[in-house]
Amino acid sequence: MALLALHDVHKSYGAVKVTDGISLSVTEGETLGILGPNGAGKTTLFNLISGDVRADAGRVEYAGRDISGLKPHQRCRAGIGRSYQVPQPFGNMTVFENLVTAACFGAGEDERQAWATAHEVLAQTGLLKHANQPAGGLTLLNRKRLELARALATRPKLLLLDEIAGGLTEPEARELVDELRRIKASGVTMIWIEHVVHALLAIADRLFVINFGQPLAEGLPQAVMADPEVRRVYMGLEG
Repeated sequence: MALLALHDVHKSYGAVKVTDGISLSVTEGETLGILGPNGAGKTTLFNLISGDVRADAGRVEYAGRDISGLKPHQRCRAGIGRSYQVPQPFGNMTVFENLVTAACFGAGEDERQAWATAHEVLAQTGLLKHANQPAGGLTLLNRKRLELARALATRPKLLLLDEIAGGLTEPEARELVDELRRIKASGVTMIWIEHVVHALLAIADRLFVINFGQPLAEGLPQAVMADPEVRRVYMGLEG
């Protein structure tokens, strides 16, 4: 059974159709990569899954339940965690405090549990030595790590990653891929929007490509990347 399923989901802003009849599903333990040119509707798709925006039509199902009417915090408590393309930490709070907050309010843990979760995730994401540093003073790499860590502290069953490798150097991207491999091995289901294609291909079991809010291609990574229409629309290549 699919952990997440979108059925004919539509979202428009005025006359602009941002998602136009998207249907997709993700099974437990799978990593689905999302590709598409800028403005294709990828982040809006995440917002529809996380509840940041409501669909105009269609439905979102999670663990066999229609969650289309649930608010973002309710979806988070149900097990849907996410990162944002632009990291959004509480800048005046320490890294540790950011994670405790995520565990308390995202996962519903009490203070003692939240402290333990925060310490575990700090170690897992390489942020332990930055635990007492204000989040607003972190480097880009560590802000990205904190964005991932805050999502993990909500104890997700489904993790939505929005361009988390963007802006990283090659060695930093490799570190991130290694971390995501460990997360995947722990059984967490992931959907990852990414323009750093080599990083995405190192993790994804399947790719889903959208363009102008509509599905363009779906399938195994090698087959999708060889698709002539994907090469033309996404990579600007002909033939």
